[in-house]
Formats: sequence, C-alpha cells, structure tokens
Amino acid sequence: MSSVMPNLAALKGREIVIGVCGGIAAYKVADLVSKLVQAGAGVTICMTDNAKQFVTPVTFQALTHRPVHTTMWQADSSSVLDHLGLTEKADLMLIAPATANIIAKAACGICDDLVSTMICASACPVIFAPAMNTRMWQNPVCRENVTKLQKLGYRFIGPEEGFLAERTIGPGRLSEPQTILAELAVLLVNSPR
Repeated sequence: MSSVMPNLAALKGREIVIGVCGGIAAYKVADLVSKLVQAGAGVTICMTDNAKQFVTPVTFQALTHRPVHTTMWQADSSSVLDHLGLTEKADLMLIAPATANIIAKAACGICDDLVSTMICASACPVIFAPAMNTRMWQNPVCRENVTKLQKLGYRFIGPEEGFLAERTIGPGRLSEPQTILAELAVLLVNSPR
C-alpha cells in the first residue's frame, strides 16, 4: 500500500462489482462493502454457493441496497445474460476473498459458476484479494496460478501475514478492508471514468 493517503473521493460515483467466494474472510468483505458505500461507490455483489455458507446474501443486500447475484440463472432477471452486463457498467471487479479455488479457475479459464464466468467475461479490470491457509497460498500450483494471472494483467491486493482461522500465523490473511479500500481508490484515481 502507498504511504500517501489515497483520495477516497475517487470512489464517489464509481461502480464496483465484488465477487465474494467461500472463505471465512467473507465476513471482512461485508465491512469493506460498507466502507465503499459510505465513500459513495455503487457496489454490486455476486456470490459463489460456497460464499453463502459464510455470509448470507441478505447481509450484502442490506449494505448495498441492491439485489445480490448468486447464480447465472437469476429468476428475477430480465435476461439470462444480465450477469455479463454487470461488468460492462463497472469500473472494476474485485474478487474477495479470492480463494485458491477461484484463482485456479481464473488461471485455467474455467467458467462453472457465476463468479468464475464473470471473471472470464469481464469488461473491466479484475483485482484479486486472496485469503487462504498458508500452505494453500504457498503451494507451488497456487503460486504458479497467481504468477500466470499477474502476467495476464490481473492485479492482486495481499494477502497479508497474520492470525488465520486455523489458529496459526502466516501469509494468507485477507488484507484489511481499509487497505483494500485504499488500493482500490489508487487504482480508480489512475483510471478514466
């Protein structure tokens, strides 16, 4: 993170799609969403089935005042392809927590759920905020997937070292919401409207 305090005004009026994946760090994404909304950003949430095991769609709907997308076949959607249009209106897409699973899917072009399909078909920049067990983060296959995505132009925020759900300390902790917020603001300052 930059030592210069970011201009959070860069978030005002910006559209951000957040793909929430299945990890315990999903609870921190709710805090991040609240901070983004308070900064004036429009936030749309898409969730994997695994994410719903940790935080409910109702939580994000209450924070964003928008429908939460959980399937490519949304019953209340006017078109079965609306999920593809979400990133056309967005300034960026954040994947948080970005699990080893979603990182692997993105690196291999696998599109078997809403979030992985949106990453592949995204019309805006995609940023990953990883969170996982230290052994998973340090696994050579995961490291290779991250490197591949970075070479393709995807950005990463974190992870940080810290106390993990397994009651161990190591790399793999989701960056703090304030850190992610600051990084997103810096990215948006440098991107045209």
